[in-house]
Amino acid sequence: MEEIAVAVEDDRVVLQGLDGATRQELDRDEAPVRFAELERSGARWIWAETKDLYPELLRAGIRLERCVDLRLGHAILARSTYLTEPPAATDEFWHRSPADLAEDEQPTLLARPVERADLDQVIAEHRRQTEAVAGSPHRGRLRLLLAAESAGALIAAELHHHGLPFDVAVHDRQLTGLLGPRPRFGGRPAVLEGLLGEVRSALRLPSLNPDSPPELLRALHTAGLDATSTRQWELSKLDHPAIAPLLTYKKLSRLLAANGWGWADQWVHDGRFRPDYVPAGVVTGRWATRGGGALQIPKLLRGAVTADPGWRLVVADAAQLEPRVLAAMASDHRLARAARGGDLYQGLVDERVVETRAKAKVAMLGALYGATTGESGQLMPRLIRAYPRATGLVEDAARAGERGEVVTTWLGRSSPPPGESWARVQSAASDAEAGPAEQRRARQQARDWGRFTRNFVVQGTAAEWALCWMADLRNRLAGLGPPEQRPYLVYFLHDEIIVHTPDSLAEQAEQAVREAAATATRLMFGSFEIDLALDLATVTSYAETEPAADPVELLDAEEEPAVLD
Repeated sequence: MEEIAVAVEDDRVVLQGLDGATRQELDRDEAPVRFAELERSGARWIWAETKDLYPELLRAGIRLERCVDLRLGHAILARSTYLTEPPAATDEFWHRSPADLAEDEQPTLLARPVERADLDQVIAEHRRQTEAVAGSPHRGRLRLLLAAESAGALIAAELHHHGLPFDVAVHDRQLTGLLGPRPRFGGRPAVLEGLLGEVRSALRLPSLNPDSPPELLRALHTAGLDATSTRQWELSKLDHPAIAPLLTYKKLSRLLAANGWGWADQWVHDGRFRPDYVPAGVVTGRWATRGGGALQIPKLLRGAVTADPGWRLVVADAAQLEPRVLAAMASDHRLARAARGGDLYQGLVDERVVETRAKAKVAMLGALYGATTGESGQLMPRLIRAYPRATGLVEDAARAGERGEVVTTWLGRSSPPPGESWARVQSAASDAEAGPAEQRRARQQARDWGRFTRNFVVQGTAAEWALCWMADLRNRLAGLGPPEQRPYLVYFLHDEIIVHTPDSLAEQAEQAVREAAATATRLMFGSFEIDLALDLATVTSYAETEPAADPVELLDAEEEPAVLD
């Protein structure tokens, strides 16, 4: 396998093999032909950022098998506790993390100019990263993480390129059924106008703008309602004729703003929804999106996600992934036994840890997110007795966070340290003259950061498993069928994927999904027996994976109070 360093400039691409071969300079429009030639010989591409060039290659019909994304790798290695010391990069170019870059939502006149690394920077950074990993006692895990992360960068570009099959006519019918016809000149659709009239009438405020939280809160107070916010879960506790239409108005308004006609105009083209994915856009390694909102497609609109004629959608998600991953990380054999089969929560009931599946879910979510009060807090002692290894792992991570320490995922992604303000509060509270208020504030701040680190290790490791799953699946799908009739990934959401496949290859695509999940589990956790179960369905429409429900209830995507409260 030949390793080829790549630098992307405004009008050209520069290549050089790491074996010392002569540098080649190509015009941008000539690059795809040369890349195709080298790809056939088994190249591995080493570049600063996959997104700088791979989308162009995809448009030219060039699929790459493997790459090294140095930006993603640097973000991991610069912080990982698996290294004795991080790569000694002094070049500021590498210090902007994927999460930082994800904040640049849209280009503006004031946006920073495009920064690109030249070939010498690429070669030097690759050497630093390679040497740093080689000196790690956990080099095997880090190499797996870096390979999976770079594969994820290729997948993200391919997901945008292929797009998710999306029928705008179905989407329009769904919106029209809920909101009324699309207004010709903007403004509110008829159903929203009707609900607004009911709210204004009930509150006796004919000019009320319910889209303004301060104005709405004042209106509720004027009506004698003791509301502290305008969040849906709090409003639902109030008893007043305005509340029911107000809640429906808020849900439908949120749908219109996030996934309405304007959203489809911007993000759906040629029958495909094409969001911009940002690998590692979240500090735990989870993905984000830079526009498009692919991570929050309402269940109600999934009927618009429809396979092409003669094709199907293989929809798969890893059931209860985080607690299963926790069992493997902690080598907790009893929790792994409860996880066998399709439902870990029912497994806790069968193990007689709790009485009902609902309690099992509350207890496990409490363990993952740090429950101290309410039902979750009451159930935690049972989990601790039943699964001391698993609960001990997250408890240790929480205590480390409370002390301001860094924690690390299974493969080597480490959490950011708390900021300077956190340190100042903790320092002030440790002063001999600190008062009760300062000490309470410091304790609360420490607990909050401990809740973050508690979940970081599990959520981050689950994200690593999902990357390994997709990376292996991508390679398996590439071996099925001729290029124009080959299954391919079209969607990813944390622990869920969708494959678009010809009818004739649906069974093989399903098998590839299952085998890739098994491979990811073996790569991550070796011989430890953990059942990372998949919920899998092959359908024509994404909506077929969801049971029928009340349309307005399906719109309710706003965050409810956590089990921690």
